[in-house]
Amino acid sequence: MSFDTRTWTHLGFVRQYPFDLAVISLAAIAAYAAVTSYPAGSTLRLLATFPLVLFIPGYALVSVLFPGTERTVRHPSGPLESVWAGIDVVERLGLSVALSLAIVPIVVLVLPFGAGLGTVSIAATLAGLSVVFAQLGVIRRLRTPQPQRFVVSPIAGINRLRANENAVATLSSILLVGAIALAAGALLLGFLAPASADGFTELGLYTEDDDGDLVAGEIQNEVEPGDSVPVTIALENNEGERTDYSVIVQEQVLEDGEIVERTELEQLDASVADGETATTDQSITPTVDEDETVRVSVLLYEGEPPEEPTNENADTETYFWVTVTDDPDTDDD
Repeated sequence: MSFDTRTWTHLGFVRQYPFDLAVISLAAIAAYAAVTSYPAGSTLRLLATFPLVLFIPGYALVSVLFPGTERTVRHPSGPLESVWAGIDVVERLGLSVALSLAIVPIVVLVLPFGAGLGTVSIAATLAGLSVVFAQLGVIRRLRTPQPQRFVVSPIAGINRLRANENAVATLSSILLVGAIALAAGALLLGFLAPASADGFTELGLYTEDDDGDLVAGEIQNEVEPGDSVPVTIALENNEGERTDYSVIVQEQVLEDGEIVERTELEQLDASVADGETATTDQSITPTVDEDETVRVSVLLYEGEPPEEPTNENADTETYFWVTVTDDPDTDDD
């Protein structure tokens, strides 16, 4: 009974496939799946973001740049000679963090010119680059003579540390890696934690221009008695989940900066999916007499509104001013 030689060759390749690069490839794919599957604010999503941004792509690139632990150099007075001139495990880990921090800004700068800048595109690009670099690293490592090839082995790592005569340098390298990782992690957490722990909803007021496009800051500020102000109310949900909203449109009469009268003009309800924007066109008609100026406040609440809606207890609020002018027909009489 005999087996095909090619089968043994394929099995041999699988057995030689670097364990660390297999883990890096799988970790990149798993991190991408977690980042794109779980909502903002999820602990699993945040935990997956850290290695994908701070370590995985850099380690994969290091495997391409440094496939071995030794390299062959030519001395001025002698032939080629194999000497210890590679990077050890600690240096490899530190360089992985440094290169990851260099790769991420480049990805962020390039993506707007192609797929667009977003969570999915960033995660997909970083994961894709990591897998590609890892496979190139596999090729480079397997082409390196086995005695000089970098291999993940706790025993080998201990032996290398023991062989290093400069213990102070080794300790400094460890502290450097820890400091870089801690600083980068704190920076990333500062950017991600507020947005992911507490979502937000954006409330906006718009009107249509002559071309039918929605524009901000051009709401009509004068109407005649009985006329309405056309306004488009927009809700952008970034809460991380579908959210039910209540919107109160309130007319407010102010004297010396204090509200002396409130009139509810509209109450609207909306259910908006995460990442979506809902709009509604409204015609708001002031109820005050001629020559009066009122503030029209739009008060947003998650869920049901309180019994007495105010600008202070609203989750989000915005407003515009409108003046009711004299009616020309009345002046002619």
